[in-house]
Amino acid sequence: MLNLKKVVILIFIIWSVAASYAKQYDQKAYITAAEALNFTREFDIIYHRQEGFALTMEKVAPQKNSNGAAIVIVMSGAWKSGHWYTQPHLADRLPNFLLPHAVTMLERGYTLFYVVHGTQPKFTMLEIIDQISLAVRYIRHHQVSLKIDGNRIGMFGASAGGHLSLLQGTNGKSGGHRTNQPEGKGGFLFVSDELDDTSDEVQAVVAYYPPTDFLNYGEVGLSFFEAQQAKMLKVPPVSFMSQGIEKGQLSNHLKSISPIYHVTKNDAPALLLHGNKDRLVPLQQSELIATKFENANVDFRLFLKEGAGHGWRPSAEEIRMASDWFDTYLLRPD
Repeated sequence: MLNLKKVVILIFIIWSVAASYAKQYDQKAYITAAEALNFTREFDIIYHRQEGFALTMEKVAPQKNSNGAAIVIVMSGAWKSGHWYTQPHLADRLPNFLLPHAVTMLERGYTLFYVVHGTQPKFTMLEIIDQISLAVRYIRHHQVSLKIDGNRIGMFGASAGGHLSLLQGTNGKSGGHRTNQPEGKGGFLFVSDELDDTSDEVQAVVAYYPPTDFLNYGEVGLSFFEAQQAKMLKVPPVSFMSQGIEKGQLSNHLKSISPIYHVTKNDAPALLLHGNKDRLVPLQQSELIATKFENANVDFRLFLKEGAGHGWRPSAEEIRMASDWFDTYLLRPD
């Protein structure tokens, strides 16, 4: 008998059939829906300062019927981040990035945190990973003033944002963070004392087309740097991904930044969404970590979008699916 907790659910959407039950979203309709919501938007919350830069997040919260749970939305593509993701910068408007999902999550009472990390190549991969960890720790440490429950935090991201979300979901720690990081551009010299013993674990993840295994990228034994996708993204071996790492340690480094090698039975439940025509992040990346999740008895679901490449307009079904995932794991009683 199949164990539904472990099984990969592959949903093939045939366009002619899908149109009958899940229409594609209309951006203008969701903008109108967002304007009808009662929410507050707080700009430029500084969660970390590094090398003269202030790293910030924005908080969007429902004015009533809050469920107390928080969703961290990772604003990242190709590990580049910036405040263009949060446009328009208006108090009565939601960011356009992942707008349909944000509308649905706000309607269900979630408080949203849009996190901007330091962009590459100014910051290394290890620094970016640490910055996302710090953002989660900041939210949990300040849960009272932010009016959320620090035991119910989810993460949401796409592409590089999906990678960072999954890494947080598989590699979160209860405290004592990054104490053995190398100095310089390979990692932090200093970590805030008040946040060092704060957990950066999250309780649920939704990740669209995430990279998960930089040692086997598209095929077994092919590292990310050897793959065509690295050339498409103009990411050479000596880059933000490997800066501060000795050449002989490169394989170990790629392993350390790949979510698949951190999977354990205690990981956050993960919803993966991936197109089977993705040329930038192969579907294989989601399939590999799905197998790992299954073997570790971690709750997961793999949603396969037939005919989709790297990025697509989600159907109403997918938008509901993401919020339902968070409902299942963030709203259930302990």
